[in-house]
Amino acid sequence: MASDQLKVLDVLDKAKTQLYHFTAVVIAGMGFFTDSYDLFSISLVTKLLGRIYYHVEGSSKPGSLPPNVAAAVNGVAFCGTLTGQLFFGWLGDRLGRKRVYGITLMLMVLCSIGSGLSFGSTPNSVIATLCFFRFWLGFGIGGDYPLSATIMAEYANKKTRGAFIAAVFAMQGFGILGGGAVAIVVSSIFQVLFPARAYSEDPTGSTVPQADYVWRIILMFGAVPAAMTYYWRMKMPETPRYTALVTKNQQKAREDMAKVLKVDIESGKEAVIKEEVQVVEKRNSFGLFSSEFLSRHGLHLLGTTTTWFLVDIAYYSQNLFQKDIFSAVGWIPKPKTMSALEELYKIARAQTLIALCGTVPGYWATVLLIDYIGRFAIQIIGFFFMSVFMFALAIPYHHWTEKSNHIGFVVMYALTFFFANFGPNSTTFIVPAEIFPARLRSTCHGISAAAGKAGAIVGSFGFLYASQNHDQSKADPGYPAGIGMRNSLLVLAVVNVVGFFFTFLVPESKGKSLEEMSREDEGDDQEQSNRKVVETA
Repeated sequence: MASDQLKVLDVLDKAKTQLYHFTAVVIAGMGFFTDSYDLFSISLVTKLLGRIYYHVEGSSKPGSLPPNVAAAVNGVAFCGTLTGQLFFGWLGDRLGRKRVYGITLMLMVLCSIGSGLSFGSTPNSVIATLCFFRFWLGFGIGGDYPLSATIMAEYANKKTRGAFIAAVFAMQGFGILGGGAVAIVVSSIFQVLFPARAYSEDPTGSTVPQADYVWRIILMFGAVPAAMTYYWRMKMPETPRYTALVTKNQQKAREDMAKVLKVDIESGKEAVIKEEVQVVEKRNSFGLFSSEFLSRHGLHLLGTTTTWFLVDIAYYSQNLFQKDIFSAVGWIPKPKTMSALEELYKIARAQTLIALCGTVPGYWATVLLIDYIGRFAIQIIGFFFMSVFMFALAIPYHHWTEKSNHIGFVVMYALTFFFANFGPNSTTFIVPAEIFPARLRSTCHGISAAAGKAGAIVGSFGFLYASQNHDQSKADPGYPAGIGMRNSLLVLAVVNVVGFFFTFLVPESKGKSLEEMSREDEGDDQEQSNRKVVETA
């Protein structure tokens, strides 16, 4: 054991990759499958909600959500997520990771079901109920971010830690695929059972009454994967690092490790271990708002918060408004040429194709390479190529709107997703779980993640308005004129460039122990001398 580390943590860092590591990925990862399913499935059904609840008799266009309603439906879950990240991040450091882990999952299950059961006698009351449940759904999702990342980081060994944390986060890609697949299947079944003509042929009949069940089924399905893993999440023991460094119970840490990992930890030299705990506790007792934290980790926290904020502006703008971008370039037919369920089907098909070609491969490229080339390199590469492809889409934008160039547009657009996920969308989740002290790890991850969701809110609200046509007459009903799709893509490209430079504030954690990164294993000469005396005794 290194003289500056607790034996239990040293053994944990050197433990071989075992079955439990993969089990933990599945247990924590299913939470992230549910997170992304719930957060992104709403973008699939917003046009359907507009047709069902905001149809205007005699209009040449299908009904659409008014600007304030669309902003609320798309953004309210992010507000809940931001709040949940801060609250559960703090709570995870106070009560332990495991004790609050099940609460987040139950919130997700109950509120997914509640979202589908949204009730009311008027369109506004249905949407208000939907927003209520989606806020609390987001609150539960928010708690999953710091807890899942911290739990996986604190169980993994230092050699493969990055890959395992990335694998948990990569389940988001499958969640996006799952949302698209469910929407495709449900809309296809209902189209067969309840056929309808296009809006231009039959404005009222193009949206069958049974379509109201479709969006509810899609949203409620998010409860299934979360419920399936609740039992196993409750069976997980507390992480040894939290038990050893925060609650200071070395015996319990050894017992918990023995339950799940095949490691050999000596139980002798108890006096040495207790003395080391006292040294660590004394040396690392500073708080989040102390000058000591500011000098050690202030720039790190600035780096993790700003880069996550910036990448989420771009990433969530792209994800939530894929349907609008695809419609703008003509890849999805004009709404009036389709029935309500046909439009949902084609939106889901387009989103699933992008996820399959760009999003999912990007996540798993990170899993495969992160412990070889490092977090910093992946984040720099990701921001750089996101900027390049965004500029390549935006500058010759009118070229891509021509029908003969739609395939090229989709390829370029998919590449921006690939480099978002083989890049900052993954690394901003991983690094905050590795570089801060154990007693502040969940809190700092929650703060970093909350900054990201603030970026998602900016992206979801801002892009909705900014992407509207320069010409007021061509903007969506109820929206003011915007800066247009081309200029909106240019803004997102510039955001990625800024993220590239803020990455230089974030340290590389590849191959280093959590205690080394958080500097919990540092001590002055007197402390080193005192420990040698104790060890000799």
